Amino acid sequence: MPQVTVYSSLVCPYCVRAKKLLERKGVPYTEVRIDTDPSQRTIMMEKSGRRTVPQIFIDDFHVGGCDDLYELEAAGDLDAKLGLK
Repeated sequence: MPQVTVYSSLVCPYCVRAKKLLERKGVPYTEVRIDTDPSQRTIMMEKSGRRTVPQIFIDDFHVGGCDDLYELEAAGDLDAKLGLK
């Protein structure tokens, strides 16, 4: 199964929504909190080119944010990316 990483912060409703989708699918993920470790924000920005959370990665593939994750799901492509098909 691919390694899923979610850069997030505690007060972000989009982060909660993205993590809930992954949890419903039974997909383990590593959460990297940029609010408790600000150095991780810099790493996230370098990897994604974006400043907002969540930023979601499946292995080296940058999904993007919550809306991007749900778009992959709606298109029927998320399960394949997650190795569920």
